[in-house]
This record gives sequence, structure tokens and C-alpha cells, in this order.
Amino acid sequence: MADLLPFLHQLSATARAMTRGAAVPDADNKAGEGAYDPVTELDRAAERALRAEIEAAHPEDGIEGEEYGLVREQSSRRWLLDPIDGTRALICGLPSWTTLVALLEDGEPIAGFIDAPALDELMIGMPGAATLNGQPVRVSSCTSLAQARLSSTDPHLFSGAEAEAFDRVRRSVRLTRYGYDALAYARLAAGHLDLVVESGLKRHDWAALVPVVRGAGGVIGDWRGGTDFEPGAIVAAATPTLFEQAVELLSR
Repeated sequence: MADLLPFLHQLSATARAMTRGAAVPDADNKAGEGAYDPVTELDRAAERALRAEIEAAHPEDGIEGEEYGLVREQSSRRWLLDPIDGTRALICGLPSWTTLVALLEDGEPIAGFIDAPALDELMIGMPGAATLNGQPVRVSSCTSLAQARLSSTDPHLFSGAEAEAFDRVRRSVRLTRYGYDALAYARLAAGHLDLVVESGLKRHDWAALVPVVRGAGGVIGDWRGGTDFEPGAIVAAATPTLFEQAVELLSR
């Protein structure tokens, strides 16, 4: 893992060279008529650059990215790339978008980073440790929903029973803030938020979050209290007690 750290910094620098300080880009709609899922040439260019770095350094590893799919599916090691998580924030000129990179071993996220170039904040997570710009970070000690600071990207992303479940949690916490995408998990790892609840995340959305939250001492799992991330319903909490309280409300 110590040998991996310089390469994670290299990947961060590569993506930042493409994205940091760039003009607000135009966006295409990947979702088609009736929905909106923006993608920009900046997303595509950053992913191409990240892929080139990984291909050069680890040609035997699999690579899966949001924009260009999967190569070497049978490899036991796989890199998950989301070149710009929070493209809506990017095209609105907001600084909360991030670059997400994770390394999976046999399907388990073991290392990764949440990089916020516009804020100059690089959060790296590995087993037993998480750092923000090289300094160790730790989750809060919050154990009560009544005292918790909650975040979710957008309340309107929930519908039906999921919306009702999220609202049970929202009404139980001290305060709720929206709109931060993956940056919310970095803030949780640094102790500034206590709880993040989301749904509809894809693998490239959640893979980097897992080692960051766990490395900072937090808990991350699914709405049933397990660790099945594939459906995309994610709960991250500062403490096991807080995680269990949130899951109890979400899983009713």
C-alpha cells in the first residue's frame, strides 16, 4: 500500500492537469429525451488521461470508467474511474465536483481517492488510514441521529418507498445539506459531516468512497445494513451506532 501512494498522487496530478482551471464546459445529455445526465469533453479527456497512466504503469490490471467502459474484465485487480463526479456542479461553475479513482482487489475496494481540484483537496483512503492533503483525518464521534449532520446529493433523486425512507432519516437528524455528490463523503471522513444517505449510485460512483470512509474510521454499507453496494443504495456514517440507527429507519 505504501508503494501505491505515489501512483495515486500521480493519477490525481494527471486528472488535475486536464480539469483544474478549465473553462466551464458545454455538456451533452447521455440520458436522452425526458431525463438529464450531463457529460462533457472534460469528463472524456480526463478519463483518457487516467487510463493512459494506468495502462503504462499496470498493463495487467483491469480498468473500468464511466465514459469508456471496461477492459480486462478477468483481472483480479481493477481500477474504477469517475473522471468528474458532479458534472452538474461543474457546468454550473460550482467547486464541489470531484475526481474519483479506486483500486479493487477481487471486487473489494482497497484504496482510492476523492479529489476536489477546485478546492485543492485530495482525500486518499487505504486500510486503516485516510489523509487530506497528506494529513491524517478521522470521522466524528457522533452516535445519535438527533445530533447528526446529514448530507445527500438531491432529495428529488429518491422516489416512492425510497423517498419515504430517506425522509424518516431526514426528520430525525439535526440538520441536512444537499448538493455535494462525492465531496460529502470526504467531509464525513474529515469529521465535518456525520451521515450520508444516497441511492442510485453506480459502481464508479461508490468504489472510491469505500476506502476513504473506512480508512477514516467510518462505516459504509447498504440500506439493509450489509455491504452489497451494487444496487447503489449507500449509507455512510461516522460510527457503527449511527449507522445502525440510520439503517433501522431506512429498512422499515
